[in-house]
Amino acid sequence: MILWWKILLDLDNEKYDDLFIEKLDKVIDFCDEILEKNPNNSGAIFFKGGSLGFRGRLYAVRKSWVNAALDGKDALPLVKKAYIANPKNTDVQLGFGIYNYLAAVIPDNYPFVKPLIAFLPKGNKKRGIDQLNYAATKGKYAKYESIYFLSTLYYTFEKDYNKSMEYVNQLRKEFPDNPRFHVLLGRIWIKKNNYFLASSIFKEALNKARKKYPGYNDKIVRESYYYLGMYHKNNAVYDSARIYFENCESLSKKFDKKKESGFLINSSLFLGNIYDVLGMREKAKKKYREVLDFDEFGQSYEFAERYLKKPYNGSN
Repeated sequence: MILWWKILLDLDNEKYDDLFIEKLDKVIDFCDEILEKNPNNSGAIFFKGGSLGFRGRLYAVRKSWVNAALDGKDALPLVKKAYIANPKNTDVQLGFGIYNYLAAVIPDNYPFVKPLIAFLPKGNKKRGIDQLNYAATKGKYAKYESIYFLSTLYYTFEKDYNKSMEYVNQLRKEFPDNPRFHVLLGRIWIKKNNYFLASSIFKEALNKARKKYPGYNDKIVRESYYYLGMYHKNNAVYDSARIYFENCESLSKKFDKKKESGFLINSSLFLGNIYDVLGMREKAKKKYREVLDFDEFGQSYEFAERYLKKPYNGSN
């Protein structure tokens, strides 16, 4: 589980994937040895089902849908069997909840996955959320994993940012220095269009990164620079915004080896805006041309072309 959280802290980094899968495979093999001798060993059933479930979650994160579906198919009956063997094991509700929720929402959000999971039992979104809440309340080992999953499903799929914040605040109360929960809270405030409160969250994250708090890596620094730049640009504090966006752009060029990120593209576009406002027209035009050389992100081409024709003035 330590490896799982290392993966979650930087989802773009796949360096822990192979080791995580290798360790899960060892657990699965060990459980199989036990089950060959005693097919009803509830502990082996539970840990094999859990290992398959977490391996499937990693495959889903990496959008390896066939492997995720196959692990889901194998994990679900084991989790059910573990529950029958020990109905007092409330932690199994995490597995039930994740399966029921994702099996219900993934086909709607990724229609091309439907044929791959046609052979799996149908999900039930409401039941999945209820099961996750039960595990979050009653779980022994799965409590915080359940709360985290609830926070992300409300953020990603349900778009209920108030509900997501409820769960994130629970996690932040218990783990105030967890960078994953910290950044998620900042993103929620951004979604709620409250850049003032978001800026305080990201400023705190930046300070923790500078103090070398574990997990507060350069990806978090980049994101913090970006949203602090947005906050200052929105408030016409252009000198500060310029510094934040220049730092964000610099880090993005370090990270974006295969494809330009939204952080790089927008930082370059906004720097062009800021240079315009500060009277640096040639530097602004250079930035807009850079944006047009990047892959398109949202309306980046439209804005870059507009500001090449007519300088940004703070309101256009």
